[in-house]
Amino acid sequence: MAIHASPIGREVLVMLGVWLMAGTVLLMGASLSYGVQRETQEEKAANLKQQAKGGLFQQWPFDHEPAGGVPHGFIRAVSSEESLAEWVVQPHPTAPSPPNAVAASSNCRQRCYQVLLAEGMQYEYPDVSVRVHATPRTGGAGGVVVGARDAKNFYGATVDLATQQVQFIRLSSGVATILGQATVTLKPVDWHTIRVQRNTIISKDFIEVFVDGALVLSIEDQALGLGQVGFVVSDRSAMLFDSFHAVPLFSHRPLSPPPAY
Repeated sequence: MAIHASPIGREVLVMLGVWLMAGTVLLMGASLSYGVQRETQEEKAANLKQQAKGGLFQQWPFDHEPAGGVPHGFIRAVSSEESLAEWVVQPHPTAPSPPNAVAASSNCRQRCYQVLLAEGMQYEYPDVSVRVHATPRTGGAGGVVVGARDAKNFYGATVDLATQQVQFIRLSSGVATILGQATVTLKPVDWHTIRVQRNTIISKDFIEVFVDGALVLSIEDQALGLGQVGFVVSDRSAMLFDSFHAVPLFSHRPLSPPPAY
Protein backbone atom coordinates (compact mmCIF):
# COMPACT_ATOMS: atom_id res chain seq x y z
CA MET A 1 0.00 0.00 0.00
CA ALA A 2 1.47 3.38 -0.98
CA ILE A 3 1.71 6.09 1.64
CA HIS A 4 1.02 9.64 0.44
CA ALA A 5 2.38 12.50 2.54
CA SER A 6 0.29 15.59 2.97
CA PRO A 7 1.65 18.89 1.60
CA ILE A 8 2.73 19.88 5.13
CA GLY A 9 4.33 16.48 5.65
CA ARG A 10 6.23 16.79 2.36
CA GLU A 11 7.55 20.23 3.40
CA VAL A 12 8.75 18.81 6.72
CA LEU A 13 10.52 15.93 4.94
CA VAL A 14 12.17 18.34 2.49
CA MET A 15 13.35 20.63 5.30
CA LEU A 16 14.67 17.64 7.25
CA GLY A 17 16.62 16.52 4.19
CA VAL A 18 18.11 20.00 3.73
CA TRP A 19 19.18 20.13 7.38
CA LEU A 20 20.80 16.70 7.15
CA MET A 21 22.65 17.68 3.97
CA ALA A 22 23.78 20.99 5.50
CA GLY A 23 25.02 19.21 8.60
CA THR A 24 26.97 16.77 6.47
CA VAL A 25 28.56 19.61 4.48
CA LEU A 26 29.49 21.45 7.66
CA LEU A 27 31.07 18.36 9.16
CA MET A 28 32.97 17.69 5.95
CA GLY A 29 34.07 21.33 5.80
CA ALA A 30 35.26 21.22 9.40
CA SER A 31 37.32 18.13 8.74
CA LEU A 32 38.85 19.69 5.63
CA SER A 33 39.49 23.26 6.74
CA TYR A 34 41.44 22.83 9.96
CA GLY A 35 44.14 20.49 8.76
CA VAL A 36 45.72 17.59 10.57
CA GLN A 37 46.04 17.94 14.31
CA ARG A 38 49.71 18.28 15.17
CA GLU A 39 49.41 16.57 18.59
CA THR A 40 47.86 13.31 19.71
CA GLN A 41 45.59 13.40 22.72
CA GLU A 42 48.37 11.78 24.77
CA GLU A 43 50.86 14.45 23.70
CA LYS A 44 48.37 17.21 24.46
CA ALA A 45 47.73 15.78 27.95
CA ALA A 46 51.48 15.54 28.60
CA ASN A 47 51.97 19.16 27.51
CA LEU A 48 49.18 20.37 29.78
CA LYS A 49 50.83 18.64 32.74
CA GLN A 50 54.14 20.36 32.00
CA GLN A 51 52.86 23.90 31.68
CA ALA A 52 53.25 26.63 34.29
CA LYS A 53 55.16 24.50 36.80
CA GLY A 54 55.99 27.62 38.77
CA GLY A 55 52.31 28.36 39.46
CA LEU A 56 49.09 28.59 37.52
CA PHE A 57 48.46 32.32 37.92
CA GLN A 58 51.41 34.61 37.25
CA GLN A 59 51.66 38.39 37.38
CA TRP A 60 54.65 40.66 37.06
CA PRO A 61 54.15 44.29 38.22
CA PHE A 62 57.96 44.91 38.27
CA ASP A 63 57.55 47.23 41.25
CA HIS A 64 60.01 45.45 43.54
CA GLU A 65 62.70 45.16 40.89
CA PRO A 66 65.84 47.33 41.14
CA ALA A 67 65.87 50.05 38.52
CA GLY A 68 68.38 49.91 35.67
CA GLY A 69 68.49 46.17 34.99
CA VAL A 70 66.66 43.38 33.19
CA PRO A 71 63.70 42.19 35.30
CA HIS A 72 64.42 39.08 37.37
CA GLY A 73 63.26 35.82 35.79
CA PHE A 74 63.33 37.14 32.20
CA ILE A 75 65.86 36.58 29.44
CA ARG A 76 66.61 38.70 26.36
CA ALA A 77 66.91 37.28 22.84
CA VAL A 78 66.76 38.45 19.22
CA SER A 79 65.55 36.73 16.05
CA SER A 80 68.54 37.74 13.90
CA GLU A 81 72.22 38.69 14.16
CA GLU A 82 71.34 42.20 15.38
CA SER A 83 72.43 43.48 18.77
CA LEU A 84 70.17 42.71 21.71
CA ALA A 85 67.63 45.35 22.66
CA GLU A 86 67.82 47.14 25.99
CA TRP A 87 65.20 45.94 28.46
CA VAL A 88 65.44 47.85 31.74
CA VAL A 89 63.24 48.40 34.75
CA GLN A 90 62.71 52.09 35.39
CA PRO A 91 60.30 54.33 37.29
CA HIS A 92 57.54 55.96 35.28
CA PRO A 93 55.11 58.56 36.68
CA THR A 94 52.03 57.09 34.95
CA ALA A 95 52.79 53.38 35.29
CA PRO A 96 49.51 51.46 35.78
CA SER A 97 51.22 49.53 38.58
CA PRO A 98 53.45 52.20 40.16
CA PRO A 99 56.22 52.97 40.42
CA ASN A 100 58.06 50.83 37.82
CA ALA A 101 57.66 49.74 34.21
CA VAL A 102 59.92 47.91 31.76
CA ALA A 103 61.41 50.05 28.99
CA ALA A 104 62.39 48.38 25.71
CA SER A 105 64.63 49.98 23.10
CA SER A 106 65.53 48.23 19.83
CA ASN A 107 67.75 49.69 17.10
CA CYS A 108 67.85 46.94 14.49
CA ARG A 109 69.20 48.04 11.13
CA GLN A 110 67.08 45.43 9.34
CA ARG A 111 63.92 43.45 10.11
CA CYS A 112 64.20 41.83 13.54
CA TYR A 113 62.16 40.80 16.57
CA GLN A 114 63.49 41.41 20.06
CA VAL A 115 61.93 39.30 22.82
CA LEU A 116 62.00 39.23 26.59
CA LEU A 117 60.86 35.78 27.72
CA ALA A 118 59.69 34.64 31.16
CA GLU A 119 62.00 31.81 32.17
CA GLY A 120 60.53 28.47 33.24
CA MET A 121 56.95 29.34 32.30
CA GLN A 122 55.49 26.97 29.71
CA TYR A 123 51.92 27.29 28.45
CA GLU A 124 49.96 25.30 25.85
CA TYR A 125 46.81 27.47 25.89
CA PRO A 126 47.72 30.77 27.58
CA ASP A 127 45.74 33.87 28.39
CA VAL A 128 48.27 36.72 28.61
CA SER A 129 47.88 40.48 28.88
CA VAL A 130 50.11 43.50 29.26
CA ARG A 131 49.83 47.30 29.37
CA VAL A 132 51.92 49.19 26.79
CA HIS A 133 52.82 52.85 26.33
CA ALA A 134 54.65 54.96 23.76
CA THR A 135 55.35 58.69 23.85
CA PRO A 136 55.84 61.14 20.94
CA ARG A 137 59.59 60.62 21.36
CA THR A 138 59.24 56.84 21.08
CA GLY A 139 57.43 54.56 18.68
CA GLY A 140 57.49 51.41 16.66
CA ALA A 141 55.57 48.20 17.32
CA GLY A 142 55.49 45.95 20.36
CA GLY A 143 53.34 43.50 22.25
CA VAL A 144 53.37 39.95 23.60
CA VAL A 145 54.62 36.54 22.49
CA VAL A 146 53.16 33.10 23.21
CA GLY A 147 54.20 29.58 22.23
CA ALA A 148 57.85 30.65 22.13
CA ARG A 149 60.43 27.89 21.72
CA ASP A 150 63.17 30.47 21.31
CA ALA A 151 63.74 33.87 19.67
CA LYS A 152 63.30 32.38 16.19
CA ASN A 153 60.09 30.41 16.82
CA PHE A 154 57.03 32.03 18.42
CA TYR A 155 53.65 33.69 17.94
CA GLY A 156 53.65 37.46 18.38
CA ALA A 157 50.90 40.07 18.65
CA THR A 158 52.18 43.61 18.08
CA VAL A 159 50.55 47.02 18.05
CA ASP A 160 51.97 50.12 16.39
CA LEU A 161 50.47 52.86 18.53
CA ALA A 162 51.30 55.61 16.02
CA THR A 163 49.63 53.97 13.00
CA GLN A 164 47.09 52.01 15.10
CA GLN A 165 47.94 48.81 13.24
CA VAL A 166 47.77 45.37 14.85
CA GLN A 167 49.63 42.36 13.50
CA PHE A 168 49.73 38.73 14.54
CA ILE A 169 52.75 36.82 13.26
CA ARG A 170 54.22 33.35 13.41
CA LEU A 171 58.00 33.29 13.43
CA SER A 172 59.43 29.97 12.22
CA SER A 173 63.21 29.54 12.01
CA GLY A 174 63.47 33.32 12.06
CA VAL A 175 61.10 33.85 9.11
CA ALA A 176 57.93 35.86 9.90
CA THR A 177 54.53 35.05 8.45
CA ILE A 178 51.71 37.54 9.01
CA LEU A 179 48.68 35.48 10.04
CA GLY A 180 46.41 38.47 10.59
CA GLN A 181 46.40 42.27 10.67
CA ALA A 182 43.86 44.99 11.33
CA THR A 183 43.44 48.70 11.95
CA VAL A 184 42.14 49.53 15.42
CA THR A 185 40.69 52.56 17.13
CA LEU A 186 42.66 53.04 20.33
CA LYS A 187 41.10 54.48 23.44
CA PRO A 188 42.24 58.03 24.33
CA VAL A 189 44.46 56.84 27.20
CA ASP A 190 48.20 56.80 27.87
CA TRP A 191 48.45 53.05 28.45
CA HIS A 192 46.82 50.45 26.22
CA THR A 193 46.03 46.81 26.92
CA ILE A 194 47.07 43.93 24.67
CA ARG A 195 45.61 40.52 25.43
CA VAL A 196 46.15 37.20 23.64
CA GLN A 197 44.26 33.98 24.27
CA ARG A 198 44.97 30.63 22.64
CA ASN A 199 42.02 28.26 22.90
CA THR A 200 40.87 24.93 21.48
CA ILE A 201 37.60 23.29 20.49
CA ILE A 202 38.02 19.60 19.63
CA SER A 203 40.81 19.68 16.99
CA LYS A 204 40.42 23.36 16.16
CA ASP A 205 43.01 25.66 17.75
CA PHE A 206 42.40 29.39 17.52
CA ILE A 207 44.12 32.51 18.82
CA GLU A 208 42.31 35.74 19.66
CA VAL A 209 43.89 39.18 20.02
CA PHE A 210 42.25 41.95 22.03
CA VAL A 211 43.31 45.61 22.14
CA ASP A 212 41.81 47.87 24.81
CA GLY A 213 39.23 45.19 25.52
CA ALA A 214 38.00 44.81 21.92
CA LEU A 215 38.49 41.63 19.88
CA VAL A 216 40.46 42.64 16.77
CA LEU A 217 41.84 39.38 15.36
CA SER A 218 40.92 35.69 15.42
CA ILE A 219 43.39 33.26 13.84
CA GLU A 220 43.38 29.50 13.38
CA ASP A 221 46.84 27.96 13.52
CA GLN A 222 48.40 24.82 15.01
CA ALA A 223 52.03 25.13 13.95
CA LEU A 224 53.32 25.95 17.46
CA GLY A 225 52.23 24.43 20.76
CA LEU A 226 53.70 24.51 24.25
CA GLY A 227 56.03 27.46 24.76
CA GLN A 228 57.14 30.47 26.76
CA VAL A 229 55.42 33.84 27.05
CA GLY A 230 56.89 37.32 27.13
CA PHE A 231 57.24 40.66 25.35
CA VAL A 232 58.34 41.63 21.85
CA VAL A 233 59.38 44.77 20.00
CA SER A 234 60.25 44.86 16.31
CA ASP A 235 62.84 46.72 14.20
CA ARG A 236 63.49 50.22 15.59
CA SER A 237 61.06 50.53 18.48
CA ALA A 238 60.93 52.01 21.96
CA MET A 239 58.03 51.13 24.25
CA LEU A 240 57.09 50.69 27.89
CA PHE A 241 55.49 47.58 29.40
CA ASP A 242 53.74 47.08 32.74
CA SER A 243 51.31 44.76 34.57
CA PHE A 244 52.06 41.51 32.74
CA HIS A 245 49.65 38.63 33.52
CA ALA A 246 49.62 35.00 32.36
CA VAL A 247 47.36 32.06 33.14
CA PRO A 248 46.66 28.74 31.37
CA LEU A 249 43.13 28.37 30.07
CA PHE A 250 43.37 24.58 30.55
CA SER A 251 45.32 22.62 33.12
CA HIS A 252 45.29 19.20 34.76
CA ARG A 253 46.59 20.74 37.96
CA PRO A 254 44.05 21.31 40.76
CA LEU A 255 43.40 24.89 41.84
CA SER A 256 43.45 23.84 45.52
CA PRO A 257 44.70 20.85 47.54
CA PRO A 258 42.36 17.84 47.71
CA PRO A 259 40.18 17.57 50.84
CA ALA A 260 41.42 15.48 53.75
CA TYR A 261 38.41 13.16 53.71
